[in-house]
Amino acid sequence: MTEHTWTVTGMTCEHCVASVTEEISDIDGVTDVAVDLPTGAVTVRSDTPLDDAAVRAAVAEAGYAVAA
Repeated sequence: MTEHTWTVTGMTCEHCVASVTEEISDIDGVTDVAVDLPTGAVTVRSDTPLDDAAVRAAVAEAGYAVAA
């Protein structure tokens, strides 16, 4: 199991959290997504190593961005 945290910008409410969680959860191997709205921290756990580009694409699909 792997775990990695990204900082996502632009989230302002629980709907934002749900959108990001849903998109990231669709990535193969993802077992858990935890979002801390005040800090923008998104912690993703998966059965396999995650492709950073796939997570960034999922966040973009939800309408947000991963901080540089």
